[in-house]
Amino acid sequence: MALIHSILMGAVAGMRAMTPLAAVTNAARTGQLPADNGAPRLLGNKLASAAMLALAGGELAGDKMRSAPDRIVPAGMVARVGTGVIAGAALAPYRQRKLGAVLGAATAVGMAYFTFNLRMRAIARYGQTSTGAVEDAIAVGSAALITQWASRSEQARRSRR
Repeated sequence: MALIHSILMGAVAGMRAMTPLAAVTNAARTGQLPADNGAPRLLGNKLASAAMLALAGGELAGDKMRSAPDRIVPAGMVARVGTGVIAGAALAPYRQRKLGAVLGAATAVGMAYFTFNLRMRAIARYGQTSTGAVEDAIAVGSAALITQWASRSEQARRSRR
């Protein structure tokens, strides 16, 4: 059950490449990651957290531009796999961090193609900006909920001991 957070954050990476890193670095910085996690120490650095938040904000703004590349272009997929790996490992228990990384990356790839298809259909019907804003809300809200859930799951696990 502990790896569900890695899978779900991988799904977020499929929608927005930088949002999972922003969520995980913020959780690491504030001490909200599960205690026995696979996160590198760098993720808890204040500067790293601020940089990831800025990059995620830039991605959210850039996504609404007509010149924004499709999420399934090679560079976009590399970014999604990379963030899926890091966030997946960070949310997994330390001993399962490699599996968490693989699950995060694999889910990011699958979700990138799935959400790309949905987004193209939605753009044809509702336009780029409004569909992007809805997708942003889903990605950011989901990332925040996943990190909170991971933290609460850890707290509940500790209280059962």
